[in-house]
Amino acid sequence: MKNSEPTIYDISSPGRKGVNLPIPDVPIEDIPDDLLRKDLNLPELTQLDVIRHFQQLSQLNHSIDSGFYPLGSCTMKYNPRINEDAARMPGFLHSHPLQDINTIQGNLALMYELQELLKEIGGFKGVTLQPAAGAHGELTGIMMMRDYHLSRGDTARNKILIPDSAHGTNPASTTMSGLEVIEIPSDSRGNVDLDILKSKCGDDVVGLMITNPNTLGLFEEQIKEVVKIIHDCGGLIYGDGANMNALTGILRPGDIGFDVMHYNLHKTFSTPHGGGGPGSGPVGVSEKLVDFLPAPIITIIEEGDEDNPPLFGFTTPKHTIGRIKAFNGQFGVLVRAYTYIRIHGSSGLRSNSEHAVLNANYLRSKIEKTYNLPYKRACLHEFVVEGCWQEAPNIHALDISKRLMDFGFHPPTNYFPLIVREALMIEPTETESKETLDKFADVLLQIADEAKTDPQVLIEAPHNTPNARLDEVQAARQLVLCCRPAYLPEPEPMQT
Repeated sequence: MKNSEPTIYDISSPGRKGVNLPIPDVPIEDIPDDLLRKDLNLPELTQLDVIRHFQQLSQLNHSIDSGFYPLGSCTMKYNPRINEDAARMPGFLHSHPLQDINTIQGNLALMYELQELLKEIGGFKGVTLQPAAGAHGELTGIMMMRDYHLSRGDTARNKILIPDSAHGTNPASTTMSGLEVIEIPSDSRGNVDLDILKSKCGDDVVGLMITNPNTLGLFEEQIKEVVKIIHDCGGLIYGDGANMNALTGILRPGDIGFDVMHYNLHKTFSTPHGGGGPGSGPVGVSEKLVDFLPAPIITIIEEGDEDNPPLFGFTTPKHTIGRIKAFNGQFGVLVRAYTYIRIHGSSGLRSNSEHAVLNANYLRSKIEKTYNLPYKRACLHEFVVEGCWQEAPNIHALDISKRLMDFGFHPPTNYFPLIVREALMIEPTETESKETLDKFADVLLQIADEAKTDPQVLIEAPHNTPNARLDEVQAARQLVLCCRPAYLPEPEPMQT
């Protein structure tokens, strides 16, 4: 590790203060000893010291604002700043979910319109905005599918079929719902193996969870047959909508028979992604599942006329699975997604999808003669190559990713999906220019040459980042959750 920058503990000086607290307007009391932390040893800094420290840290971070971020499956694309402006409008920013509905009609109107837009985009009969993330949306969908069967007295169904090209959260959501996961392998074209799918279908199947396009970046060529097989055995189709960035405005999953699907607003509709902040995973459903949606659903409770606007409020579906979140969705995230959809309109959303597919195929075509493409087909919004060569037996996908950091690029997703050896999963998104893609392709080709002629350069990479290569296994096993450097002496007891 390179320690070129001093830590905040190095520049700490006794007596320095970063804030002047106001004179208390309440009586001062001693804090009980059992409530005092004597081991904090917090640094003493001026406000300027603190600002410069965190500013320097922020400049060491990679972000979509500072460089290319081809993290496959995650869709790390640019978030238009107007979305942030809309979410910070006072009426949105300062409202509270427990306010009387008469005081938040604008907020409810936005949420209602967003529900309607997502219904139209996906071809669904109903939508809930409650889920707080894509995986939360998965759990919501599986719970609705399970309760749908139970409500019909169909109690023998306890299995969910999941292709091996699905997202890793699909099996987790299934298990959390108390159902059994049955894995379906892919065929030689990267599609669901239809023969095996048919053999696994029966009266014990709740349904199929499928990602289309799948995590190989490939469209399921026989998706209509897949849907028919599941429906014929009485099951339901769950669509993992994480890859809707390739389909929005082009294909509506509800039109080809999907019964339920979650949307990742951060992937398709450009709300912030990553960093542990709020997410959002709305779920759309077919007619079969409308009555099972989480409660409440935003609806028009009094129709308006030419003199009065409609009154928005909440309703509870007849067979609802109940509330799945404390309030009614991550409202600020919903405002951002609504803004993005309204600005682009139907033609703009379709154009975004087309450019995402174009960029991925352009980049794939630039490197596919050098990096092995396990499924030799045109991709949609992303593609997967193997990060290894027979001529470079000691080089792995991780070495390629670490070397990319030397050129200012964030690595692609590594080792996923699991069905591709040494997988590098690359998603350029629609927001990147041809010049950026050309530069990235040139660097990948250079790294491939280095792997065969000077492999040690890759094995020791990165060379010019703030931190050298970390031992990630040790880091996971020996967590260090305190920012205090290990070389500092034990803190003196704090004076009370």
